[in-house]
Amino acid sequence: MTDATARDELARGLLNCAYDDLNPVQKSVIDLIVTETPSHGPGATHDDERRFGERLADRVAAFGGSWAFIVGFGVALLLWMGWNVATRSLHLSFDPYPFIFLNLLLSTLAALQAPVIMMSQNRQAVTDRKAAEYDYVVNLRAELEILRLHDKLDTLNGPQLMALVVQQNDRLERLTREVAALSGARR
Repeated sequence: MTDATARDELARGLLNCAYDDLNPVQKSVIDLIVTETPSHGPGATHDDERRFGERLADRVAAFGGSWAFIVGFGVALLLWMGWNVATRSLHLSFDPYPFIFLNLLLSTLAALQAPVIMMSQNRQAVTDRKAAEYDYVVNLRAELEILRLHDKLDTLNGPQLMALVVQQNDRLERLTREVAALSGARR
């Protein structure tokens, strides 16, 4: 039997339609069942395959969203402001109150950090979408395999059920004859 015939028979048996009428995800599941080759999950790609910019964006997003960044940044701000307030009378402050240069640096940092974090989040969204599609394919394949097993069990149990029905009918006939014989003997 060719793969095309096996695919079509499996599609008709499990989904009640021709293989050509299936959507691409259903076709891929049928293909997986026919070939019985395991599919690689979304985590099969290595981090080394990411470009430098993608790795940098992921590191910036990971560090920018951590307590280490928040604490370190808070300490740096306090040191900046403390130095400029404490040394103002000595004319050693480089950014006196209201800290205009600090405001400029914070705005620049926010303007650069936000798009980098967005790049990382967009990459993560693509990865999540691939993972969801993979989960769907795995679940669909499991469901189709369960249907396939039910069909096999029904095929195996069919003759046994018929034999049980025949035995039950024989017993009923014997019981009916015995009841008739007992009721005739009492009269």
